[in-house]
Amino acid sequence: MSSFSIYMIGFVVFIGGLAYGAFLLGAPPTYIGVGVIILAGIGLMSATRRTRTRDISPDGGVAQTTTTTTRNEV
Repeated sequence: MSSFSIYMIGFVVFIGGLAYGAFLLGAPPTYIGVGVIILAGIGLMSATRRTRTRDISPDGGVAQTTTTTTRNEV
């Protein structure tokens, strides 16, 4: 099982615990649903960032990631 899967399973358990706690406190189901969706998005973004592999440069070091934006003028 990949580290991404393990991270997401743990985050789903965390979200489930928070949602159940909010239910026991009497929070409206709409707010619980919105909170679950937001936390799931945060979990997906953080799992992707934490488990992303680094690019290895030809000399064996970790390459710096750069973004280049090109603009086509008509």
